[in-house]
Amino acid sequence: TLGTQTDYRDGETQTDPYSPEYVVPSGSVPELLTLAALTWGRGLPAGLAEVEMIERAREKRAWEAALPAMDSASHIMKRRKMMEDMERKEWAFREREIEKLQDLRLEVLKKMLQRREENQNELDAKRLDDHWQNHQKAKEEKIKKIQHDCAMMLRKLIAKRKNGMGKLQRRDIIKEYTDFASQIYAPLSRIGYFPDNHSERYVVKNFYLNTFAGLCELEASLPDSVTQVKIKAPKPKCITTKTGSIRRSARLEVELAQVHQ
Repeated sequence: TLGTQTDYRDGETQTDPYSPEYVVPSGSVPELLTLAALTWGRGLPAGLAEVEMIERAREKRAWEAALPAMDSASHIMKRRKMMEDMERKEWAFREREIEKLQDLRLEVLKKMLQRREENQNELDAKRLDDHWQNHQKAKEEKIKKIQHDCAMMLRKLIAKRKNGMGKLQRRDIIKEYTDFASQIYAPLSRIGYFPDNHSERYVVKNFYLNTFAGLCELEASLPDSVTQVKIKAPKPKCITTKTGSIRRSARLEVELAQVHQ
């Protein structure tokens, strides 16, 4: 009546295929025993390479069975020649296998070099981009400085142009106070005035708040109702009437308290 759900697939819990016990008759060598070195995950299931290995082993067993007996000199020479031919074939096969391995390693090396070159190219591109960004920032800052210097020189030239003859001009106080954009109402920091300086002069100074004597005089002027607080105790609620019976509201409060408990 109960079911369980695992966190794994059935394929992940599969063990190696079962190999039953066997008995080999005397005098026989089954071909299957020559493949005992192949196990699950290491050669099994068989691929193209394993099939080629099995075919070569069959050809070699057939070649060994076809070797002539060593009962005469001609048979011995023939046997030696066949063994030399087989040895050359095995060496040629081995050389082909080595060439295949070398080709595979060469391909892997090419891929690694290509990947390293791509990473290096990305790193170089990033460095160039950062260098270009730094140059752009420096260029923008230089342009801003040039524009600021240009504006400052233009202001100086305009001021000199107003007083072209080099004469001293008398200050017109009435004109300055009637113009709300003058230095009286909106002074500029470039002429040496900073509005945040001496800001304490705008603070209201009161005798009654900044001195002890003023506080005492202010306290003496306050009425007694401010300094001496009178608290009246609340009258208890009357739960009984003049006749001595309990009020309906009192009974209702008691019932509500019981229900709440």
